[in-house]
Amino acid sequence: MDRMLLEKGAEDRMIAPNARQLGILPDVSLSLQVFLYLQVLDLLTTLVGFKLGLSEASPFVRYLIGWGPAAGVLLSKIVAVTLAGICIAVRKTHIIGWINYWYAALVVWNLALILLAGNNG
Repeated sequence: MDRMLLEKGAEDRMIAPNARQLGILPDVSLSLQVFLYLQVLDLLTTLVGFKLGLSEASPFVRYLIGWGPAAGVLLSKIVAVTLAGICIAVRKTHIIGWINYWYAALVVWNLALILLAGNNG
């Protein structure tokens, strides 16, 4: 019955302090969404590159690929998301924004290599 007495929008105000306590503010939320989107794009473009015969440039990911191409790239994504979580936990969320530029460039690089491999194949 108390819930019925809440004015319109009051529930949103009740939820907002919890988000602040977690350190996830709207600007961080957008950076985190972009980060996760770029992780998916990097995963997909890397796997397509492998199918076209391209190789991985990162020594760390090359090492992880020892468990198989998909498993290695997935493990690297787990590491990336874990590091982003640490950035949020220690309130260094601006680092996620910087990393997004790196991953955006990496996805463009992957796409360029895929296009070149497709034209040569």
